[in-house]
Amino acid sequence: MKTPKRLQPLIDEGLIDTVERQLMSGKEAAVYVVRCGGETRCAKIYKEATQRSFRQAVDYTENRKVKNTRQARAMAKGTRFGRQAREAAWQSAEVDALYRLTAAGVRVPRPYNFFDGVLLMELVTDEDGNAAARLNDVVLTPELARAHHQTLLSEVVRMLCAGIVHGDLSKFNILLGEGGPVIIDLPQAVDAAGNNHACRMLLRDVANLRDYFGDFVPELSNTNFGPEIWDLYHRGLLQPEVVLTGLFEPSLETVDLVGVMREIDDARTEEAARKARLQLVRPGRLPGSS
Repeated sequence: MKTPKRLQPLIDEGLIDTVERQLMSGKEAAVYVVRCGGETRCAKIYKEATQRSFRQAVDYTENRKVKNTRQARAMAKGTRFGRQAREAAWQSAEVDALYRLTAAGVRVPRPYNFFDGVLLMELVTDEDGNAAARLNDVVLTPELARAHHQTLLSEVVRMLCAGIVHGDLSKFNILLGEGGPVIIDLPQAVDAAGNNHACRMLLRDVANLRDYFGDFVPELSNTNFGPEIWDLYHRGLLQPEVVLTGLFEPSLETVDLVGVMREIDDARTEEAARKARLQLVRPGRLPGSS
């Protein structure tokens, strides 16, 4: 096939030998099957922001680190350089997540290289060596559905133990590889500790799994794994090999409202005192002067 323009630099650099075929084209990227040093891999070409239908919602990009303060200021102002920096950060988020999750033993495609907006990574295949199908494209027996649901819950837990929440997990970004489900598409992945929306996203990810597999195994529809996982994480008790029950019940302990209000009042008093001290020492006015 004709070599896509975006892949030509990788061929020139010797990172890709040949381009075999296009595997898919989605809202964020186009993926090609390529040959690299005798191995078959895939090349993910990220689409430009103007060509993508998936918006970089602020919920996902909250507290993402950038290289320097100049980039941060430009991104906040929305300048041309800032938009380019934001796009680069969006792409590198998936690369960073894949390396972190691979190191943590999570079932994601192994990354090999990231060059000029193109990610080279493992091609996930089925038992026949063909490109693996998406979960959305298969019909499962109740036994397989139950097994895959359990596997994916374990992967969500392992991801969270590595400090990452997928943020958009569903039947559309899970492949059924030779050894079981593989999680893909992570540019929107968020830092569990640094993003205020991480809990909501984790609950949504787990609920998506429950709803999909619940069609094959009805009893899964009544489980409550998401809150159970987050509660263990929040209390510092989450481990990769944790045994989940899906029977989590929220705490009904009475909140010490008087104590909470006292803490708020104390904080307000301290802040008022701080502002008063700043007024006294501001330029042009010395303490004790009238």
